[in-house]
Amino acid sequence: MLETFPQREGSADLLRMEGVRKRFGATLALDGVDLSVRPGEVLALVGENGAGKSTLMKVLSGAHSPDEGRMWLGGAPYRPAHPLDARRSGVSMIYQELSLAMHLSVMENIVLGMEPVAGPFVKWAEVRRCAVAAMAQLGREDIRPETRVSRLSIAERQLVEIARAIAVGARVLVLDEPTSSLARDDIAHLFSLVRRLKEQGLGIIYISHFLEEVRALSDRFTVLRDGRSVGSGATADVSDEEIVKMMVGRSVEELYPRSARAAGEVVLEINGVAGRTKPEHASLTLRRGEVLGIAGLIGAGRTELLRTIFGLDPVRSGQIRVKAHSGPASPAQHWARGMGMVSEDRKSEGLALALSIADNITLSSLGRFVRPASQSSASRKWIERLAIRCREPEQPVGNLSGGNQQKVAIARLLEHGVDVLLLDEPTRGIDVGSKALIYRLIDTLAVEGKAVLIVSSYLPELLGVCDRIAVMRKGRLQPARPVGEIDEHQIMMEATATREAA
Repeated sequence: MLETFPQREGSADLLRMEGVRKRFGATLALDGVDLSVRPGEVLALVGENGAGKSTLMKVLSGAHSPDEGRMWLGGAPYRPAHPLDARRSGVSMIYQELSLAMHLSVMENIVLGMEPVAGPFVKWAEVRRCAVAAMAQLGREDIRPETRVSRLSIAERQLVEIARAIAVGARVLVLDEPTSSLARDDIAHLFSLVRRLKEQGLGIIYISHFLEEVRALSDRFTVLRDGRSVGSGATADVSDEEIVKMMVGRSVEELYPRSARAAGEVVLEINGVAGRTKPEHASLTLRRGEVLGIAGLIGAGRTELLRTIFGLDPVRSGQIRVKAHSGPASPAQHWARGMGMVSEDRKSEGLALALSIADNITLSSLGRFVRPASQSSASRKWIERLAIRCREPEQPVGNLSGGNQQKVAIARLLEHGVDVLLLDEPTRGIDVGSKALIYRLIDTLAVEGKAVLIVSSYLPELLGVCDRIAVMRKGRLQPARPVGEIDEHQIMMEATATREAA
């Protein structure tokens, strides 16, 4: 049970959690975690997938009841019975997957569950005033209260979630991977908003896998590893390498390994390819032993290019050749010819979440497995090689963390024995330790003679793992250049088609 304890008078902390423990059956998810955040402060909460961040925040937001530990809010004991109780106390959680009623208006979503009423009737004039005031506090008076949420952009929907927190008097705001689905300009606007809320005295807990975001926004950090708080302090006093070491429990000497690679024969060639809408024009060659990256802004057509190459979207014009085969081909035919793809949307397209790890790994080659024992044995090989953290091959893949789900998606390609790998945002939403493992895997695959075509919005990743990079701009793929001849600034200039790039 959560302990009863006296008020912490004179404490500078807006929120404090001490010795929080939570067990699910035999699994100890939280093992005595400590965390604090002060008024007008951004605290970065970092750690690998499975470290306990989500569980800790669910305890804070009232979704889970802790087994042991103490919490204070504003110096007074804090024990939320459920999420609505936490919201009423001033703790609001903005999840990575937004929880809005898409068919309702902005103002209806802002007061949802806490509508002002007079008898059986909602006081709509007060609802509208509340919504207008909340959006004004966020500097977005242009978003009309009557607008249906489904008509808003992802960034604007996120603002509605934050406005809902503001409207109920949030003192502590938790942002869980808030930039994962945002474009570059929207991220800049979000950062400005976080700083504005900080100036207004809110305590903000910011969860992110991107250390550059942690460094840009946070005043202090707390690192979780294996359900424990293993480090905390001022962000300015530590290096990225020190934070990574706390997260993974070891020193990551080289995040982007690059072994000696030898480019061989061309295994993928596309000439003047155009899709249904995008790409408008794309040409490239990919060789064995090579990692080729595609950069560009969101909406430039990078994902559409991979889908067109793999046969998921139709080819309007141009030619695609995979090894000795050319002409239109279905995904099944590409699988048979040794080309596989990992979708950026692993939950909807990349994995069958209700099926087991073993089923997902062998899904593309089930005909080879007559006995469940042989399927399990094949899966265990990849579980060990890719360090997939799980109980057993029969565990549902939907129960794994994002990073481990991504490893399963890649394992399916390797089990099928593909030579050409199309990877769309392969490290999106996963932790630094899992990223490092995937980078090492990509390097190993290239050394073994496989060809990798990778789309990523994270430029340090492309520059770190690729041999060449091509930029997609407004549906048109620019010529690829060796990584030694291009940097982040030049890529962004080319992606945005600025005058200097021209």
